[in-house]
Amino acid sequence: MRNQFTHMNKLSLVNKLHLAVGVFLLLGNLVSAQTKRLDLEQSLGLKPSLTKSINTVSGWADAQHYIEYDAQNGQVFQVHVKTGERRRYTPPPTSDVEVFMQDNDIFIRHGVGAPKQLTHSPETAEKNPTLSPDNRYVAFTRSNDLYAVSVTDGREIRYTSDATDVIYNGWASWVYFEEILGRASQYRAFWWAPDSKSLAFMRFNDTRVPMFPIYNATGQHGFLEQTRYPKAGDPNPEVRVGFVPVEGGKVVWADFDEKADQYFGQPYWSYNSGNLMVQWMNRDQTDLKFYQVDPATGNKREIYHEHQDSWIDLSHEERITYLQDNKHYILKSDKTGWAHYYLYTLDGTLINPITSGKWQVSSLELVDEKNKVVYFTARKEHSTTVDLYRVDYDGKNLKRLTFGDYTHQVTVAPDGKHFITTYSNVSTPPKIALLDNKGKFIKELADSKAADFDSYLFAKTEMITIPTPDGYQLPAVITWPTDFNEQHPYPVIFSIYGGPDAGTVSNTWKGTANQHWANEGIIQISVDHRASGHFGKEGVALMHRNLGHWEMIDYITAAKWLKSKPWVDPHKLLITGHSYGGYMTCLALTKGADYFDFGIAGAPVTSWELYDTHYTERYMDTPQDNPEGYKKGSILTYVDNYKGVLRIMHGDIDDNVHLQNTTQLVDALTNRDRPFELMIYPGSRHGFSREKSAYDRRERYRFYYQYLLEKPVPAGLR
Repeated sequence: MRNQFTHMNKLSLVNKLHLAVGVFLLLGNLVSAQTKRLDLEQSLGLKPSLTKSINTVSGWADAQHYIEYDAQNGQVFQVHVKTGERRRYTPPPTSDVEVFMQDNDIFIRHGVGAPKQLTHSPETAEKNPTLSPDNRYVAFTRSNDLYAVSVTDGREIRYTSDATDVIYNGWASWVYFEEILGRASQYRAFWWAPDSKSLAFMRFNDTRVPMFPIYNATGQHGFLEQTRYPKAGDPNPEVRVGFVPVEGGKVVWADFDEKADQYFGQPYWSYNSGNLMVQWMNRDQTDLKFYQVDPATGNKREIYHEHQDSWIDLSHEERITYLQDNKHYILKSDKTGWAHYYLYTLDGTLINPITSGKWQVSSLELVDEKNKVVYFTARKEHSTTVDLYRVDYDGKNLKRLTFGDYTHQVTVAPDGKHFITTYSNVSTPPKIALLDNKGKFIKELADSKAADFDSYLFAKTEMITIPTPDGYQLPAVITWPTDFNEQHPYPVIFSIYGGPDAGTVSNTWKGTANQHWANEGIIQISVDHRASGHFGKEGVALMHRNLGHWEMIDYITAAKWLKSKPWVDPHKLLITGHSYGGYMTCLALTKGADYFDFGIAGAPVTSWELYDTHYTERYMDTPQDNPEGYKKGSILTYVDNYKGVLRIMHGDIDDNVHLQNTTQLVDALTNRDRPFELMIYPGSRHGFSREKSAYDRRERYRFYYQYLLEKPVPAGLR
């Protein structure tokens, strides 16, 4: 810089004047160029602006061809990585088999051939039809029993026959569907062996699980949905793990005591179908064990044991990956306080950590067994971005393969020699690029930035951090008002979720749906607390036995930081969230009422003894073991502090966070004669039904205009 200034000092007066005029004209041109503003539909994200539609890459046809979806004509192509040659992509024959339900029966279609009906029981619908790996059988459940049907001759094979309204074979009990196997399972609790010769399944006995009635107001008399839903401290379902040969026969039960207070996680078949790896966990969720179970005898052998004083997540997401050498598996664990990968032999012997350090791995993308290289994504450069890395089995030669200050979504070629990234950050719309396995940039495939991007005047979004008194830097993403003036006080919309290890702040392009409120002069911010995952399991574990505590401390810190700024209206801070975010919103208007002025809460948990066993007890233990923690974590404890204006929305048939939660809060508020807004959405579950979404959106607009902007809702938004 000094050399530049020295050169400037040698300029003649004339040259200096010419330079000054040039700079003035340049700045003038930039200002005049950015005069186009987003119209109403653009600013709500309802029609394209700032970006254009681009083709998306969904995976790889083979090592030399990636799969591209053409948004213009709805066609799928395979594209050669070197030549760029495109031709229509047809899935290989092994995947060109479709199994589907029609009129309560199962049908199968091969390629473009006519569908073939496999079952004939229209009065009782089959559930979760699942094709065997060899395409010869379709397994399914019917009336809570497990069956299969032969594709070739239509023979039906019944594996179990003891199902009742509380005993389910291959069909998950509610708490397993919601919390362990995941909603994507659609209640399926059976798994084909890779050789198609047998099935593993779970049998659930809900006899001791309390019934929770959900009243549905449809029709003249309405009706009750009765779900076996274990709330915190209640008995859980009794579970067994069984095996059946594909052609039927006696069930072989795994050697577990079904009466024990325990959980079973997602099981994994070995590549050779010789055993099933079963995840077992105690009720306190502090001990995780892996067992190899012999499907022929049910005998089990412990191959891994992990203990954590706080809890261990037993989720349906990636935990172990079996290698095709049939000798090793890769384990993902956060036992050190940060999520990392470990290489084990099948008998449970640790060979070595593959990754380590105070950063988090995200997902395993590819294991190159020939070269003993692992490709994975991680939040290493920054907790708000994701990158692709490669590392040797022994943990050496770790290398970042992606680039820049971006969040990358990657798909790696089957041979590991190339990968494609779709990347963006808060100021850069998504781009797509092809790179090799050394991280060399080969070519850009697409850029969604519109040609007139730079001609628009639009609100800027930035990544910032908010300091806490005890040394954390809370990640936040903020969108400033379009015509931001540091000396003008603006209202704030503070959007949160707040759950354990469930951060929402990421350095990605946010689209234009935030631009309307920026045009109206509202600051929009999202903040993640210390236990949201940005600070590893070390941070998340702080929530043990005290949900609501650290989240509220950090959100209050953020609120105080905001209200200390001249550009924030100290009386117009609105917080909003759904589910756990609804819980935090209600807590902010009660426990944190001195710092938050308005709130919009969707489907909130209001007291943790009203939520399910597996989720709640993971963090809080049982109400019997931790009564003080449950009391301190309940919104009902702080209702006397309530002030401001809170709007609560809830679906009347929500089977996840029951309407009971909102009803108890409403009861407490009305008993104290405290004003609030309430909206019940009939026929809606945890997510409001599509029919209600337009109304819900208009009411949110009305709330913002009434309380933050203090003016009528514009005609175009009514």
